[in-house]
Amino acid sequence: MKKYLYIILSSLLAVSCVDTNLLPDDKTVDEDFWKTKSDVALMVNGAYAQMLNNTLLTNLIVWGDFRSDELVQSSGISSGSVYEALRQIGTANIETTNTYTNWQPLYAVINYCNIVIMKAADVMNNDPSYTQGDYLNDIAQMKTLRALCYFYLVRNFRDVPYITSGYMQNSQEMNVPQTAPETILNGCIADLKESANNIVDPTAYNNWKAKGWLNRDAVYSILADIYLWKASVHHNDASYDAAADYQQCIDYCNLVIDSKNGAHRYGPMEIIDETNLYPALAKYNRDYTDLFIDQNGEESIFELQFDGVNNSNSAVCTMLYKYQNNNSNYGYLKAAKMFGKSGTDNKVFPQQYDGRKIKFIFDANNQKGDLEQYDVRKMIVSTTASSYGAPSGAAQSRQADRANTRFAQNYIIYRMTDIMLMKAEAMGQLATGDDDIMLRQAYNIVKAVNDRAHPEGLYSDTLRFATGKSIQGTAINTKLGFEELVLEERLRELCFEGKRWYDLLRYNYRHTEGVNYNTLLADQGGNYAVNYRPMLTLMARKLESPDGLITKMPTEPYLYMPINEAETEVNPELKQNPVYSSSDKWEKNY
Repeated sequence: MKKYLYIILSSLLAVSCVDTNLLPDDKTVDEDFWKTKSDVALMVNGAYAQMLNNTLLTNLIVWGDFRSDELVQSSGISSGSVYEALRQIGTANIETTNTYTNWQPLYAVINYCNIVIMKAADVMNNDPSYTQGDYLNDIAQMKTLRALCYFYLVRNFRDVPYITSGYMQNSQEMNVPQTAPETILNGCIADLKESANNIVDPTAYNNWKAKGWLNRDAVYSILADIYLWKASVHHNDASYDAAADYQQCIDYCNLVIDSKNGAHRYGPMEIIDETNLYPALAKYNRDYTDLFIDQNGEESIFELQFDGVNNSNSAVCTMLYKYQNNNSNYGYLKAAKMFGKSGTDNKVFPQQYDGRKIKFIFDANNQKGDLEQYDVRKMIVSTTASSYGAPSGAAQSRQADRANTRFAQNYIIYRMTDIMLMKAEAMGQLATGDDDIMLRQAYNIVKAVNDRAHPEGLYSDTLRFATGKSIQGTAINTKLGFEELVLEERLRELCFEGKRWYDLLRYNYRHTEGVNYNTLLADQGGNYAVNYRPMLTLMARKLESPDGLITKMPTEPYLYMPINEAETEVNPELKQNPVYSSSDKWEKNY
């Protein structure tokens, strides 16, 4: 019997929704392992399985949603380790021992990817059934998954170790210094461009793998996202061609949109509409069902697969639905007050008939007035909403139609409307002035997403470019007004999907000066870019007294998480985020 010793950077291992058993998480693969095609499949499956890790997905929710204006701590929970860790983040007093500063689950995925990239070629010499095409696709998937993980790490920690070789033995040196984010993202772009030539076509599978495994559309989506991020970071850098990166974002978005539309096939009961520019998007009465009940919908691009039998999405369940067991009445986090009744004062859904409000939030039409917080409905229930969401409609009170165990809810990483709104955002930034036709073209994309959220025949108060006003009265026929409109629409469409904090960071970077993305924060000598106050105001608006939080985040380093104390203790090469350098808490570092 073979002896497998396989060291990964995390001791946690998720259960895969595939048929093969994974290697024990405390073992390493000997040289005699890499002999057959199934050996490679085992490790590829292991990389995807690591993405289902509860800690990893919980981090994505906290990093992408809770740090933004979307989510607040549930008022019914006032103690416990999770409560305290979230309280630190919500008040910008994060300790370096905070559980949500744990980057190990992402590095566990990266290590799986690196080992496959290092060893898979050997199998072609041993197993004739493992073809060059198989090999190229496997490597492309692993490089793409690795790039996605690094993109998350850069957006949350900024300065991280960039590791492209796998750890397979105890004797290997693991003390790796950090790399500047510009270098990491450029490496990711190079890997993704190479992978696009070798990875499977989006139509290669007709089962869950069509959305559960990375394909060419997913590669293009990540490329578009990275280019949009880099363009925003360098927006005011005269020595950098940010416009070229915005155009790259648009080009890759177009590839995804054209691919999704081109693959659409009208069903026998579907009326062909030649005027519909986005046939791959589900109609109003099917959008929630296709995406969040049936799952793996046509417009989806890549989503983490939870089947409720071999695994359970406990991260979404505990954070947004039932924090403890099936008897608990809420999750650790709830939607902020601004998700409530229709209106024009700081509301997410000011339009009367925006169906996303009633689909995404429980009790959004509460007849007794605005609540202080709302239970999240998106990804929670397995039934569609019964009301259009008009103020006079019946309130969608919280339902308990799922148990907290066997929570079979996928987690979407990319979907088509996300890509459409990325394109609109980039086009808005490339517009040369308020009268540039590109601004109107970008507006039409936002309007298409917004219109889909309204039942047929109830479009009287949707977006209006001609009048120059958005649904919240902001001027949208100006570059700045349109930038804010895209930000609002992304919040309405993609809330609770881990996008909002990164949207706010891009908004921030486009209005800051002096960002040095080629140098670690610890090496910048305290000369940091000053954060954009309107972004901080948005971020903190969920609080009754936002000024305190705004004051605590004056410069760029405060946007990022500290390196966990456990990492700095074992790796002397790491340089802590400087706002944490003299203490474990932000509040003591001014």
